[in-house]
Amino acid sequence: MDELYIGLMSGTSMDGVDAVIVELDETQCEIHQAQTTPYPKVLKEQASDLIEKRVTSLENLGALSTALGHFFAECVLDLVKKSSFKLSDIAAIGHHGQTVFHKPTRPEPFTLQLGNPSVIAAQTGITTVADFRSLDIALGGQGAPLAPVFHDWLFSSPDETRVVVNIGGISNLTFLHPDKALSGFDSGPGNTLMDAWSKQCIGKPYDTNGGWAATGQVLEPLLTYLMADPFFAKKPPKSTGREYFNLDWLKEALAVGEQLKPIDADIQATLSELTAQTIVNDISKFQPVARIILCGG
Repeated sequence: MDELYIGLMSGTSMDGVDAVIVELDETQCEIHQAQTTPYPKVLKEQASDLIEKRVTSLENLGALSTALGHFFAECVLDLVKKSSFKLSDIAAIGHHGQTVFHKPTRPEPFTLQLGNPSVIAAQTGITTVADFRSLDIALGGQGAPLAPVFHDWLFSSPDETRVVVNIGGISNLTFLHPDKALSGFDSGPGNTLMDAWSKQCIGKPYDTNGGWAATGQVLEPLLTYLMADPFFAKKPPKSTGREYFNLDWLKEALAVGEQLKPIDADIQATLSELTAQTIVNDISKFQPVARIILCGG
């Protein structure tokens, strides 16, 4: 048997922590155990509040990182307990953490993920590797998205050009050309705006199966206004997050929408269309594409 590893991931939507036990070699990846653990309500509220308001004390920041570390460690312990393996069988844990701020374009670029990896290592006894994004930013990159490296390993073809569309809180695209270098970037919001609008208007963390959005009408003037944001016209490499695409970002645009006398579902339908259109627009710039592979977080 090749070495076993555990991967821990929590995306911008904060739906939960994905944990997986995988067996890896250079050509294959076998999944032995996987699960998603929802965030405890208090932890999710604290992290979401920090992301949305972007104001906290150093004490609260450190305490939240430690609390998240304990939660991630519990996810590992539960995952291994439900498997046929022991903690001592695991070579290492790859721990992404919870992104609370991502700003690779400022004069002093940085990205910040919480969930103290030392807490995870101490609680599980397993070597824990973390902070995957910072070196890329230090070398002049965006630090995001990370998924293209895995997409290249899993989906690349010597015969055709493929695009992998990954829709999480933020949408990102991976372009796999048979004879060109790997490229990937964020296209814009995935479900983060829809989730936030759903929570504000109907008190639900997300719009199940798009049912609420389907009752509304796409507001073309509002959609045009939203799509005029400079981010969508930027050339790759580019990345973004909830610190940019959030309800505050919508405020000025909603003043335009008010003239149309929309219902809340109209806004939701328009946000859904925004996600789809910005993905399509970026793919169309890289034609011809033989195959689109759609996945999500």
